[in-house]
Amino acid sequence: MAIADLYYLDSEGLHVPEYQTILDYLMDEYRAIYGPDIYLEADSKDYQNIAIFALALYDTMQTNAAVYNSFSPTTGTGDALTRNVAINGLQRLVPTYSTVDLYLTGAIGAVITNGYATDAQGRKWMLPATVTIGSGGDVTVTATAEQIGTVETAAATITTIGTPTRGWYTVNNVAAAVPGSPVETDAELRIRQAISTMFPSQSLFEGLVAAVAAVPGVSKYKGYENDTATPGDVSAHSIAVVVEGGDSDDIAEAIHSKKPIGCGTDGDVSVVVQDAEGNPKTINFYRPTDVDIEVEIALDAMTGWLTTTEDEIKAVVKAYIDALAIGQNVLYTKLFYPANLGGNALGGTFNITAIEICEAGGEAAAADITISFDELARLSLDDITINVST
Repeated sequence: MAIADLYYLDSEGLHVPEYQTILDYLMDEYRAIYGPDIYLEADSKDYQNIAIFALALYDTMQTNAAVYNSFSPTTGTGDALTRNVAINGLQRLVPTYSTVDLYLTGAIGAVITNGYATDAQGRKWMLPATVTIGSGGDVTVTATAEQIGTVETAAATITTIGTPTRGWYTVNNVAAAVPGSPVETDAELRIRQAISTMFPSQSLFEGLVAAVAAVPGVSKYKGYENDTATPGDVSAHSIAVVVEGGDSDDIAEAIHSKKPIGCGTDGDVSVVVQDAEGNPKTINFYRPTDVDIEVEIALDAMTGWLTTTEDEIKAVVKAYIDALAIGQNVLYTKLFYPANLGGNALGGTFNITAIEICEAGGEAAAADITISFDELARLSLDDITINVST
C-alpha cells in the first residue's frame, strides 16, 4: 500500500485518512525496513517518533482539505466563504441596527430634518435625514435604533417625539421593532448565497423574491403570486411580498426593479418610487403581523431533574417558534422534540406528558394554530408555562 492509496482526489472529492490509519501505515512501513519483530509499543522511542510524523502528515492533509473545501460556498468557512460569495455580488453582513416602521402624522408638506422618536424606555429611534409629511397628512418611514445590535420594543411603544418640529403631530409604531443582528454566520451566508442564484432565474417572481431577500436587514420574507383572475389572499393578477426587517424604501425599490409588467402589488405598506422616466409608482408590500403564542408544558420530574432545566426547555421551545417562517402554522406536536431536549443529557431527567398552545389570551389546547399568509408566530419566554409534577 502506498500513501496515494490513502490520500487521493477522485470524482467523489478529496479523501483524507484518519490519524490512526496514517499511524498504522507508517508503522507497517517501519516494520518492512527493520523487520516484523521490532518493538513498536506506545512506550518505545521509535513509536513516539513515528507518531510525531503521523500527526504532522495528518495535520498537513487536514490543511489541504480545508483549502480544497474553501473553493466552494457549500463547504467554505470564514474568510474563504466571504471571498467565495463575492462572485455573486454578496458581502458578509456586519452587525446591524434594529429597525421599526413609524407612522407619523402632521401638517401636509411639513418637513422633519434629522428627527427622532423615543420609546417607553427612552431609547432613540432615528428617522431618515429628511421626512416630508404626505398629502394625506401622514407618512410611514423606517426608523433606526441609535444603538447597534438587538434593541427590542413592542408595538405602540414609540409614541414620543424626540425632536419637536413644527407640523409634526404624532408618532407611533404599529408593529414591534425588528431586532438588529450580529455578524452573519457561515450558515446564514450560505443560505443567502443560494438564494442569490435565483436573480437570473427564468421566473421573474423568483427573481423578485431573491431581490427582496438580498436587501440589507431583511430577516424573514415570503412571496405570493396570484396569476389568475380570481381574488384570494392576493388580488387578481397581483403579487404580495411579506417582509420582516429591511428599509421600506429599499424593499420597494427591489420589488419595483423585478416586478413583471402590468402586475399589481398588495400590501399594507405603500412606498412611492420613481421609474426610469421619473414617473411616480406606488409599490405595496406587507409587514408581518405578529401572532403571540402561549405554550403550556406538563411534565413529570425524574432522577436528576433540576429547576434550571426549565430554562433550557423554554429556550429551545422559543428558538423553534422563532425559526418558523412567515405564514407557517404552529403545530403543537412539533414542539415535543425540542421540548424533550433531544441530544441533551438533561432530556433524561423528565418526561413530558402534555403540550398545549394557544394565541395570547386564549385557552390552551392540544390543537394547532393557523397562521395567515401575512402573519408570523411569536413566543416570549414569559409566555411559556411549565407545570412540574414530582
